[in-house]
Amino acid sequence: MKAKKLSFISVLIFSVVITIFAQSNKTEKFKVYGKCESCKERIEKAAKSVDGVIKADWNIDSKIMEVNFNTSKTNLDKIELAIAKVGHDTQLHRATDKDYNALPDCCHYDREKK
Repeated sequence: MKAKKLSFISVLIFSVVITIFAQSNKTEKFKVYGKCESCKERIEKAAKSVDGVIKADWNIDSKIMEVNFNTSKTNLDKIELAIAKVGHDTQLHRATDKDYNALPDCCHYDREKK
């Protein structure tokens, strides 16, 4: 009888922990400008450098970043800012001219006018 009760309690605790964990994770998509495989590596690395980012995947063709992150540790603004700091414009943040110009020539994309 004790084993069944203990097993039930373990399953209940596990379910609560999984539910809490799932609620604090969020997946978002947003546009990031870039051109090539080097851009992809740089953009994803910048996103993953933000504490709380679990997964980052940037599509070269669509220019769409899909990022999964823990909302109790970070937010979309911080993630996009980290990407802009390595030279890539996002929906929320424009890279400085200095950061953009520091990109390799093959990574220079057409920038929207300010």
